[in-house]
Amino acid sequence: MKIIDHLLSTLNFETEVRDIRQGPFQTAVFTRYCGLASTPHESGEHHAKSPVEDACNLIEKTAADLAKMAYSSSPNEASIGMAAINSLIEIDERQCLQLNAGDLLMEKGKGKKVAIVGHFPFISKLRQSAGELWVLELHPRPGDYAADEADRLIPQADVIGITGTAFTNHTIEHLLELCRPDAYVVILGGTAPLSAVLFDYGVDAVSGTRVVDPEKVLNCVSQGATFRQIQGISLLTMKLGRS
Repeated sequence: MKIIDHLLSTLNFETEVRDIRQGPFQTAVFTRYCGLASTPHESGEHHAKSPVEDACNLIEKTAADLAKMAYSSSPNEASIGMAAINSLIEIDERQCLQLNAGDLLMEKGKGKKVAIVGHFPFISKLRQSAGELWVLELHPRPGDYAADEADRLIPQADVIGITGTAFTNHTIEHLLELCRPDAYVVILGGTAPLSAVLFDYGVDAVSGTRVVDPEKVLNCVSQGATFRQIQGISLLTMKLGRS
């Protein structure tokens, strides 16, 4: 997992762990800043094996230990790791725009072949502007394609949007390898790290989240908020080459 290795190498772990919350839809870690990641929605029985092995003692871990949970094969643990990474990134807002990922993808994908990994709320609008749209999902809705169609469809796309949860399920590197060198690639969603590191891996833009009010965010996560219900965040986009 070269990208996670690279992300971790850029972080300063000299900070306390203040809080950790994992709700049914969102995970938040508060270290130097507050970071978010999507909580995976797994079906099945969790009584035999907990999704988070050391759930009652996480607050005693170091920021570095939490961030390294991004490597975990448990999706719930990996989401804590990604939230911790996002809580440690020094976001340079001078390199960011207040630009919604959906608007960026509609601009870049007008009349072109577009592949989106993940079903986002803007899909219906994007379908109207794109020349052709393929939405890849683990649990496809009507009109979507199964996730295992990625190897066939992504190499055909001119514009590609990849959900940040690809870091959590460890598919990010494979998905990026499928993208053509001339394709425009966007990583998006609450899990997406707003780090220039991603530009070294063929990414052209990152549309992520900066927490501006940690108390509001932690309360929302604890009360079962979905990403669209979270209060106290700013949606930012970082583009390759923006000074």
